[in-house]
Amino acid sequence: MSQDLETVACHVADGIAWVRFNRPDKRNAMSPALNRTMMEVLDSLEFRDDVGVLVLSGEGTAWSAGMDLKEYFRETETQGLGGVRRAQREAYGWWRRLRWYQKPTIAMVNGWCFGGGYGPLFACDLAFAADEAMFGLSEINWGILPGGGATKVAVELMPFRKAMYHALMGEPIDGKTAAEWGLVNESLPLAALEERVRTVAHTLLGKNPVALKATKDAVRRVALMPYDEAEDYLVRAQEAANSFDSQGRQEGIRQFIDEKSYKPGLGAYDKDRVAG
Repeated sequence: MSQDLETVACHVADGIAWVRFNRPDKRNAMSPALNRTMMEVLDSLEFRDDVGVLVLSGEGTAWSAGMDLKEYFRETETQGLGGVRRAQREAYGWWRRLRWYQKPTIAMVNGWCFGGGYGPLFACDLAFAADEAMFGLSEINWGILPGGGATKVAVELMPFRKAMYHALMGEPIDGKTAAEWGLVNESLPLAALEERVRTVAHTLLGKNPVALKATKDAVRRVALMPYDEAEDYLVRAQEAANSFDSQGRQEGIRQFIDEKSYKPGLGAYDKDRVAG
């Protein structure tokens, strides 16, 4: 599948859905049209059998420069409060959908990532950036606070002092600094970025999809829970996952105990093989 829509481009190859913001002339700034299209794309890919991982990136030299100030703010504000609220629902809706997506998701930050771009950045389970990428909360420079969840993302991902500096100063940081501060998992030269993301995606494709979904949900849920509540949640979540995919769990244990064909601490069992 390869599809180039007006604001989003995507293609599926070898189990990976490569989804790209497609407004390179606007540094992939998000508009109401892009937000609506992203929800449609996520809907179309989520339960496809040939998609196991989703990678989100951008066309051209940017990942996303945030919200399109003209289309997202000025033009929607002329429609009154109803227009503003509708635009907010469309943007926050697909970010929320991405946070709890059925498949593992990876942000491949190839260039600029500013402001509203922090919403989908945080929504993705993993994030890798080019050293040359630039990250910034520039809202303070034009007189507003970093809204749309951006302030929450900064506090969630970065140490307090880093988050405060980042939000108050409005200064951009490069990919290496973003990795040091915790915004992304790793930073590496742009020329090596896609291959690294592809390697990570293929590693994820080799793991049990039910366990992947349960694990990514658990990490997000327990982050805000006290220990006892988190412990209880994880016990119940494990029971639910085992009940839903008992054959997969049994096969993994069989390959480890009976065949001794893999070591859980060093790799994954072969999910595509069952006992004959």
